[in-house]
Order: sequence, then C-alpha cells, then structure tokens
Amino acid sequence: MSGSLFRSEEMSLCQIFLQSEAAYACISQLGELGLVQFKDLNPDVNAFQRKFVSEILRCDEMERRLRYIEKELKKEELKIPDTDENPTAPAPKEMIDLEATFEKIESELREVNTNAEALKRNFLELSELKEVLKKTQVFFHEHGQHNIIGDAQQALGQGEDTQTGNIQLGFVAGVIPRERMPAFERMLWFACRGNVFLRYEEIPQVLEDPVTGDGIHKSVFIIFFQGDQLKSRVRKICEGFKATLYPCPENPQERKEMLNGVSTRLEDLKTVLNQTKDHRNRVLVGVQKEITAWIIKVKKIKAIYHTLNMCNFDLSHNSLIAECWCPVMALEDVQRGLKHGTELSGSTVPCILHRMDTKETPPTYFITNKFTVVFQDIVDAYGIATYQEVNPALYTIISFPFLFAVMFGDVGHGTIMFLFGLCLVLMEKKLISMKVKDEIALTFINGRYIILMMGAFSMYTGLIYNDIFSKSLNLFGSSWYPYYKNTTFEVQKSFVLDPGTMYDTEKGPYPLGLDPIWQPATNKITFTNSFKMKLSVIIGISQMTLGVLLSLVNHVYFKRTLEAFVEFVPSLLFLLCLFGYLVGLVFYKWFLFNQKCTQCAPSLLIHFINMFLMKYQPVTEIPGTNTTTFECIEYDKGLEKLPCSSQTVFFDNQQMIQTILLVTGVLMAPIMLCVKPFVLRSKHNAKERRKQGLGAVSERALISQEEMPDNSSMSVDKPTKSDIELKSTGSYQPRISKSVNHKDVDVEVEGHAVHDKAEDEVEFEFGEVFIHQAIHTIEFCLGCISHTASYLRLWALSLAHAQLSEVLWTMLLRLSLKMDIPYGGSVIIFFVFGAFACITIAVLLVMEGLSAFLHTLRLHWVEFNSKFYSGQGYGFIPFSFKSLMEPTLDD
Repeated sequence: MSGSLFRSEEMSLCQIFLQSEAAYACISQLGELGLVQFKDLNPDVNAFQRKFVSEILRCDEMERRLRYIEKELKKEELKIPDTDENPTAPAPKEMIDLEATFEKIESELREVNTNAEALKRNFLELSELKEVLKKTQVFFHEHGQHNIIGDAQQALGQGEDTQTGNIQLGFVAGVIPRERMPAFERMLWFACRGNVFLRYEEIPQVLEDPVTGDGIHKSVFIIFFQGDQLKSRVRKICEGFKATLYPCPENPQERKEMLNGVSTRLEDLKTVLNQTKDHRNRVLVGVQKEITAWIIKVKKIKAIYHTLNMCNFDLSHNSLIAECWCPVMALEDVQRGLKHGTELSGSTVPCILHRMDTKETPPTYFITNKFTVVFQDIVDAYGIATYQEVNPALYTIISFPFLFAVMFGDVGHGTIMFLFGLCLVLMEKKLISMKVKDEIALTFINGRYIILMMGAFSMYTGLIYNDIFSKSLNLFGSSWYPYYKNTTFEVQKSFVLDPGTMYDTEKGPYPLGLDPIWQPATNKITFTNSFKMKLSVIIGISQMTLGVLLSLVNHVYFKRTLEAFVEFVPSLLFLLCLFGYLVGLVFYKWFLFNQKCTQCAPSLLIHFINMFLMKYQPVTEIPGTNTTTFECIEYDKGLEKLPCSSQTVFFDNQQMIQTILLVTGVLMAPIMLCVKPFVLRSKHNAKERRKQGLGAVSERALISQEEMPDNSSMSVDKPTKSDIELKSTGSYQPRISKSVNHKDVDVEVEGHAVHDKAEDEVEFEFGEVFIHQAIHTIEFCLGCISHTASYLRLWALSLAHAQLSEVLWTMLLRLSLKMDIPYGGSVIIFFVFGAFACITIAVLLVMEGLSAFLHTLRLHWVEFNSKFYSGQGYGFIPFSFKSLMEPTLDD
C-alpha cells in the first residue's frame, strides 16, 4: 500500500456490525491486516466487568505457564528457535486443547523438578556424609585415635598422668559453608571458653545446591568436648551457623562399613538422577519446537478478546457494534477481511462496515518504509503531526543529513561513516533476524539509512571544504602564486595570501570547493571563518523561509483565509525585508568585490546594525575622478585618505532602499498582532446581531452556525483554553456529546447520532484571543533573530571539527612521519597510526558525530518546525498482530 509523506492519510470513522458467532474470526482477520484502530466504547466499565474477562484470565494463565516452560528451557540452555512462521489465531474451541496441553507439560515439569530436587538434596547429604567419613577416617588414621584424643586432652587441660581410658571425650562431625568457618571457630572458642578441640579441612570438590544449581564450597569439621553441657552448647552453635551434623561411628571398622554403604547409595542416586535428567530433556526438546508458535497464538487470542471488550453488545440482535478509525484507501481491504472472517466462522449473516460523519479529530497516519521511517521518527519525537498538516519528514530526508554534513564536512570521516552505514544496510536482513535486544545496537541498526546519507553528504561537503583528515587535495591546480608550482607547495614557515597580488585572474577560481593553497596559509582561519559564517546564515534564512512558505500551504488546505493574509504575508515580509535582505547583501558583496577591489569591502554586520540605527556614511569624492557615487575603481594605494571605509554605503540608493525595507518589516509586527483579533471580534459581533434579529424565527429557518433553541437536548462540551486558542487559528471543531434529540438529528444507525443540522460554537473571548496572538507575534519576531543566530552553530561546529582533526594530525601522525629512525620508525608509525585511528573513531566520529547530530536535531525541531508545524495530533495505532510479535528490550 503506497501513500504520501507530504500529508497524513485521509482517515474515516467507521462502525462495524458483527454477528456474535463471526466476531472472533472477523477481529482476527482485521488483526492480520493491521489497518484498523478500534475505539473503546466502554471507557467507564471496569476491566473485570467486561464480557470476555474470563477468556482474558484464561489467556493470562496460559501465558504464565508458557513463561514457566520458557524459563525451564533457558535453564537447560536450550535455544528457542527463531522462526518466521506466523500461525493464525486459533478458534475459541482450540483454547481448551491448548490449556490442556500447557497444563500437562507444566505439571510434568514441576513433578520432575520436585523429584529431581529431592534426589539432589539426598545426593548432597550423602556426599557430605561421605566427605565427613573420609575426613574423620583420615584424621584418626594419620594421627591415631589415641593420639587425637591425647591432643584433645592436652587442649582441654587434662594432666599427662591421667589414664586415657578413664577420660570420656565425645565428638561431633559435620560440614559448614567455607566462608562461615572463621566466625564459627571464634564462636566455639568464646562460647565454650576454650574447652573444645576443633579440627577442620576443606572439601576439594564443589558441591551443587539442589534448589538453584549453583556451586557451594564447604568444609568438614570434627569437635571434641567433655560433658553433656558442652555437647548441647556445641550443637546449638552448629545449628546457629547452619552447619549440618552427621553421625560418625567411633569404631574404625564401623566407619569403613558405613562409608562403603554411602558410596553404593551415591552410585545408585547418580543413575536415578541421570534418568530423571534425560526424561526432563526429552520433555523440553519436544516443547522447544512448538513454544514460539504457542506464544504467538496465545498473544493473538488475548489481543482479540481485549478488542472484543471494547465493543458494545446488542442483546436483542445478538450482535456486537465496534467503532474504529481506518484509512480511506484501505476500506476495501477491510471489507474483504470482514468477508473472509465471516466465511471462516460459517456465519450466514454478513458483517456491515458503515462510514460515519464525525467532528472528532482523526489520528495521524503516514505510510513509511524502511528508508523513510527513521526520518518520520525524528519528526514524531518532536510531536505527532496534526491531522493532514504538512509533514516536515519529507524535507527532513534531505535537510537533516545536509545540515549534519555542513558541521561534519570531511571526506575521510564521511567515507568511514558512509562505509559503516553501507555495511549495516547490506547486512540488514541478517541483523534483523538476529533480533538484537541491546538498545544502543538497535539505535544504529534502525538508523542505518540516515547514517549512510550523513556519510554521503559529509563526503560532498568535505569536497567543498577541500578537507580530508585535515589535509587538502590538489586535483585541478591552484590559481595562486608564487607559492604554488606545478603540483607542490614550496616549503615556507608562514605566508599570507593577498588576493590583490597573488591571484591569477586568467586561470580562474578552483573548480570544486576551496583552493588547496589555503591549507598552509596563515590567514586560512580568517578566510574559512568568513566563508562558513556567511554560508550558515544563508542556509538558515533559506530554511526558515521554506518553513514560512509551508505555513501558507497549511492555511490554504485548511481554508484559513484570514490567517493567510494577516499571519503568513506579514511573517514572510518581516523575514525577507530584514534577514532576506542580509542574504542579498552577502551575494552582492561576493559578486561586486573581487581581488582587484577589496580596499573598501563593506562590513555586512556593521551595515546591518546601522540599518536599524538609520546611520549612513556617504562616499567622498574619489581623487582623480568626478564622482561621489560608489564604483569599484582602482585608485592609488598611496592616498593619505581613502574615499571609503567598511561602513561606507556601497550601492546607489542604499539609504532609501534600506529605510523602506526597515519600515516595512517593522510595520508587519503590529499587523500580525492586531488585525486578526479585531477581525474575529467583528465577525463575532456581527453573528450576535444576526442571532438577535432572528430570535422569532422557527428552528428550521435558522441558518448554519446559529444557536439551537433551549429545548434541544443536543449539548456541546464546555470549551477549554486550548479550544479557544484553536478557535483563534480557525482550526477548532466543537465536541458534541452523544445525548441528542432525534427530531433534530440525522440518524444513520438506530441509537447513534452522527450528524447535527446546526453548527456548535465556543464562547468568544477577545482577551484570550489577543493574548494568544501577542504570544505568537513576539515568538515569531524574536525567533527570527535568535534562530538566525542559532544557525551559526553550523559554522562553529564545522570550525571545531576541522581544528580537532588538524590537531590530531599534527600531534600524532605528523610527528611520527617526521622521525628519521632506521627500522624502528616503521614500528613507531604502526603503533602511532593505531592510536590515530582509535582517537579518530572515538572522538571525531562518535563524539563529534553525536554532537553534530544533536545540533542538527535542534535546528529542525526549533528553527524549522516552529514556522509551520504545530505537532498537536495523535498517532494512528492500528490493531495489528505484527506489533505483538516484534521483540522488545524486556523480552
């Protein structure tokens, strides 16, 4: 479906009558088309009181189960396949089968997980018990059981002559997390006052947590003590530190037999765990192929029921009534979709699509493609276009990359950006199929075409500036001498280019861009600053003039004749008489003053200021001539007093012309301020007098836009402040409530009024209209000044970019190239070039590029759009299944 970017698509408010048995299938077909935006006809009804709330809750439950299954797949690192399959929304009867399938899979997975968790917990306990038995066996084997008890006696303060057989020492053994061991040891020492003997050793292998599956590190400990009181205290401390105690026989033979039994049980558990894992994997692999289609189906079902909840229900006719916005050019497609849905449902009663007349402002809809969508997004970020007003995106396609390139002009940097954008464009299918979720990466992928164009335009402006990595190209030969010979420049520390003595007029100017001899000249900055500053002013005033002209297109289209005469004409004259004249002076100076006539070149800024001050300096009589009018005459440079200066008038009748332009421009401000409010007031008063004269005439004889009698039940919503402002611009349309008198209303559908015979109006407030117009006038007049100055950022950022590039070349690459080091010089150049390339990309391309992008964005949003673009609309958000399947950053 093709459309125009100049204006938004024509929209129509439609009413759809759906039979109950065909409603689901018809809404499904409209969702596949994605061309209809439904209105909620039940805004005051609670979400839990709507008809299909039970079906939506069932969909929520299915989504919960699918999320659980998806989490289990990710836990096993099973990749969910990306597919372009787009299954149709299942019939309502299929919901039962889907619910049963999901419930079965979820219950099976939960049962398997529960069993696996219990087995893993048992396996962990047996593993810990095995380590306890092994470590205690090692303790007693290395030192001997009697030696261990002897050490414990000594630690507990027993005498050496005491018989070991008479000492009753008990011990407990267990495991504790490794990180808690130091605190555990200190607590035992302080709580038991040193009357316990502790030995511990770390378990070398990493154990697995049965719940999370994470690795845990633990240590085995054995504690000797004497007496039941210490035994109870030790057990409480172990319980407080989450230590696990295990039974450990005192007899070595019993410990060995117990260790063998534990090892056998562990082997059996490993076998059972492997079988459980294999069964779980089989279930998940079977689900893996279907889960994407299931997710799409459930999303579609839920979206359909959400849409059905926005409809009204006619119980007497067993039908649903929906209202929706639809592009006029897509009405036939919507009709075919409804017909197809009716056929799929098997209904014999066709669905009816009826166009309605309405005063409600339609949504704004632009048909874009993968190239234009990024430019439309830039405009939409400022504000959605008002319905069918001129769309700035059409002009942004060219102006945005061009203004960016004016600030970023460099052939080398532009080539790198162009190649980067070209790679993104050539790999777009692969990148889109990857479904990248990183926000920064998505920004570059979605903006691939604007990056491509910004790089291409930067290459062009780089040729105009003759700038490639801060160096110039000598393609056609220079016209300057004596510093230029053949294709090289003579090496000199510094020189100043003088157009009067060094320029070859016979050869002519450099064919494309700046002459390369300006690169080593001392007065290069002076020349390029003057050139780029004037270029910035010309571009800025040209773009602002285009914006003012586009406002006329809006006035003509919306039939705002008053605004066209009292706003557009004064605005254009104000802009052109003052600032357009400045552009004319720039071109006049360029054409008139050549290399032979530079002594009295005017200072345009001073002349422009003097124009407002009404201050003029006439030309004195030129020696050797009989004239006092300005002419570009070659005269003796040895004159003590020149006949002219930078403030001298430089063309005939300059004072008269500038006075006329100044007076004309200044007079436009009161015209913009006063004419419209008083004209609107006059019309309002005339209408009021006409109403009073027709007070005895019957209702049917009233002319258009007159008041309805008091007995009419038609009501108009109370106007807001924004409505009164819109009234002053001529674009206001009143909002009519649905409570109507059927005698005075044309009824298209039973119970739904669609057109009133009488036009409604808002109360006219002269004060508010005047204040609104004053704000508009002040904003425009001051904006012309501030916006013109704002366009000087084109010059400033271009200068900054060029100087940064030159500094980078001088401080890095140039120094390394001048080094005369045999063999080692190539190695130094290799590393220096790497640093040069990295800094170029990071600073000049990324940081400077982002800065230029933001400044270009501001020039379009503020300086250009403010001249004609209101941006007070709301976007067309169609009911589309395609948007449901688009990945989000939260997925």
